[in-house]
Amino acid sequence: MWLMGLGARVAGYSLNVPTAPSHHEIVNLDCETIFGDIRDLKKLQNAIKFFHPDIVFHMAAQALVRESYQSPVDTFETNVIGTVNVFEACRKTDHVRAIINITSDKCYENQEWIWGYRENDPMGGHDPYSASKGCAELVTASYRKSFFPLEEYQKSHQILLASVRAGNVIGGGDWGEDRLVPDIMRAASQNEKALIRNPQATRPWQHVLEPLSGYLLLGQQLLEGKREFSEAWNFGPTDEGHRNVLAIVRELQKHWSNIDCQILTDEKNPHEANLLKLDCSKAYANLKWKSVWDSSTTFAKTAQWYQEYYESGRVLSEEQLTEYITDAKHKQISWAVE
Repeated sequence: MWLMGLGARVAGYSLNVPTAPSHHEIVNLDCETIFGDIRDLKKLQNAIKFFHPDIVFHMAAQALVRESYQSPVDTFETNVIGTVNVFEACRKTDHVRAIINITSDKCYENQEWIWGYRENDPMGGHDPYSASKGCAELVTASYRKSFFPLEEYQKSHQILLASVRAGNVIGGGDWGEDRLVPDIMRAASQNEKALIRNPQATRPWQHVLEPLSGYLLLGQQLLEGKREFSEAWNFGPTDEGHRNVLAIVRELQKHWSNIDCQILTDEKNPHEANLLKLDCSKAYANLKWKSVWDSSTTFAKTAQWYQEYYESGRVLSEEQLTEYITDAKHKQISWAVE
């Protein structure tokens, strides 16, 4: 929606829509779509040749920690080999000029320490999902050095490759299974209590538009041929956006009274990190990127989106995107005023 609003011709390659309802279907954008699996290299190559893109945002993934315990092979195949396939399909063309690989803040070797991880900290991961994202970052670094070296840019190749690691994103239109906010909102729509597994787990929460603004800003730099931006980047909130799960529930309750929860005491839950923070100093300093909405606004906008959808059928996505851009202009955020 944002790209099309900027005048871009947008195409997508994805598995079939996994949820009902689906944000993809209810916003009904006039963009081209091919349904396919990124593990199918031939089909992916054909799609990229057909679309002829200038820039590729690679977001496809098996994106759930608990699912990765149940389906580790699919997780590694999708997140690692799928990433290799995307890069291969792009490097076999003569038109792709920029790739942004969206991985995860969970790609870092999590030491449960109180300060944020920087882009040059070691990759790792306890659970299969986190490990697969660490692997995807290693793949990205390898391709940048092996096939898209900066010293050969505009000589033997024309692609600049960056990876991005965002904190936990929330916002309207997400109905993914086994995700905190969608689970809470589904339960609220049915006047039921959401089941909470790890109430003290702390994450860097941000509205989905925050990292997207960073991805767009970074993509612009790459398309302009600024090779110094062909690196890894963190996009996360300030310290006030780091909240534990129980605090998130309490914040959302302020804006929709239907929201309630019940804490599970099942000790058989698979391992998930309790504390994870990002250091986004690099994006602040070099990209002049910063958050637009604080955590209170983020929770308010998220609860409002779901309440309006469930109670009146209204879809606030375009309206909230406009509000976000307007607020960015008022705050003199670089990408909004230049």
